[in-house]
Amino acid sequence: MVIAALLILMIALAWPVPRLMAGMTTFRRAPRAALVVWQATSVAAVLAALFAAPAALPYLIGPAPELTDNATQIAIAVTVTGLIAGRLIVSGHRVGTRLRAHRRRHRRLVDLLAVPVGADASHAAHMRVIEHPTPTAYCVPGVRRRVVLTQGTLDALPEDQLDAVLAHERAHLRARHDLILEFFTVIHEAVPSWFRCEAALREVTLLIEVLADRAAVRATGVLSTARAIVGMATGAVKPEGMLAMSESPSAARLRLELLEPGPVAGLPAPMAAAVMYLFAGSVVLMPVALLVVAWATA
Repeated sequence: MVIAALLILMIALAWPVPRLMAGMTTFRRAPRAALVVWQATSVAAVLAALFAAPAALPYLIGPAPELTDNATQIAIAVTVTGLIAGRLIVSGHRVGTRLRAHRRRHRRLVDLLAVPVGADASHAAHMRVIEHPTPTAYCVPGVRRRVVLTQGTLDALPEDQLDAVLAHERAHLRARHDLILEFFTVIHEAVPSWFRCEAALREVTLLIEVLADRAAVRATGVLSTARAIVGMATGAVKPEGMLAMSESPSAARLRLELLEPGPVAGLPAPMAAAVMYLFAGSVVLMPVALLVVAWATA
């Protein structure tokens, strides 16, 4: 029963749960807590997959096994767990290598073509301006980070809206939102293609943008941030691996609605967030508890 519970938990967290969560848009009002719930469900799905074979071992070889007498069963369990872990490692290596290569090439291109802004300006020393008329803003995360703006952005936005754009991008860099998105991308690409949920990845991306938007609100106010989002809504598509203020008009509309906290499922935002954090913790503990039960009751 315990092994079946682990398998059911793994399948549920990998298939129907992400699709259900992607449709529960009210939780966007508490983006940080919602992001933690998304992380918890992903981690719990991975743990359930990794723990399924070890949980089956006590039932196959008994509570006090002799390794020499049960080498085949142990080898099978180690192989199954190793294949799952190996798929995650390969996905992590592939995604990480691809993203860092894109960022490295793009950073070199930006440094070659763009104009650096001096530290005596009101903007960060790692900001770069590209001579292009389309309003566009994005950041290149990493150790050698960059905030990239086009001349069209500087020409189109007044100072308060430009400050909101910069606060948004700095929030991405400061909170290392790129690592959060990379984590979800690794999990997304590690599961079989028929299990993947594109809506879940889009939802996580939206939550990350909302967090950066709210950092901009704290820095410049709701009105300046809202106008900046509208002004950047027609910007160019961001390069792969970057985090951008520019978004499609449809995504911009969603972000405008989420600039300020509001009730979540009828509860005040702080109370709802507390409930969501408790739920996230319980979800992560479920596969651990099932593994402990399997070894304790075999």
